[in-house]
Amino acid sequence: MSKAVAIIPARGGSKRIPKKNIKDFLGKPIIAYSIELAFESKLFEKVVVTTDDEEIATIAREYGAEVPFIRPKNLSDDTSGSGDAVQHALEFLQKNGEKYDFLCTLYATAPLLQIVYLKEAYSSLKNSDAHMAFSVTSMPFPIQRTFKITDSSRCKMFWPENFSKRSQDLEEAYQDAGQFYWENLHNNFKDTPFGEDSIPIVLPRYLVQDIDTLEDWQRAQALYKIYHLQGQ
Repeated sequence: MSKAVAIIPARGGSKRIPKKNIKDFLGKPIIAYSIELAFESKLFEKVVVTTDDEEIATIAREYGAEVPFIRPKNLSDDTSGSGDAVQHALEFLQKNGEKYDFLCTLYATAPLLQIVYLKEAYSSLKNSDAHMAFSVTSMPFPIQRTFKITDSSRCKMFWPENFSKRSQDLEEAYQDAGQFYWENLHNNFKDTPFGEDSIPIVLPRYLVQDIDTLEDWQRAQALYKIYHLQGQ
């Protein structure tokens, strides 16, 4: 029988939104949503939080997650990626005799995440030769008609040949939704994570919100309220 572990990276040094990973989100710390959903899904043998922050560790434990260590400082600065922290946590578990077939990285700031998509990703990955299945969503505007603002404060299209094309005639593009990343630990990447070795699990745009600013935070709260008031 396959065994899966959920690892939630939650660094303490957020600057744009202080203490973002444990900031109150409609009544409870935002990280609690990811922890509770992981348990509710019944997909995981264990839910682990990797953090460098004692306050985050305490709150994570209150909601049932395991925090078996405090993350080293060299994996907790502004230049450290979540992937390195998750790999460190997985190796820690393995060195302590824990073996898993599947790993799911859950973001601490993903209160809009729904179990149905988490389960869809796991099922799709188990029944494939892919390495990863992760959350994506469609771009709200055709990327082929985007432009930049030049140093002289003028516009310049990336692909001028697409200016006169209708939106419906342009191929739809997708982006990383930043909620979850399932990995089959027995299969390796042969391509980039956004390539042939990954299965995209498409989420509706109203369930996706990056949270990097206070404006993002407020929008995420509004989307959460609307979605749950509608009884979806």
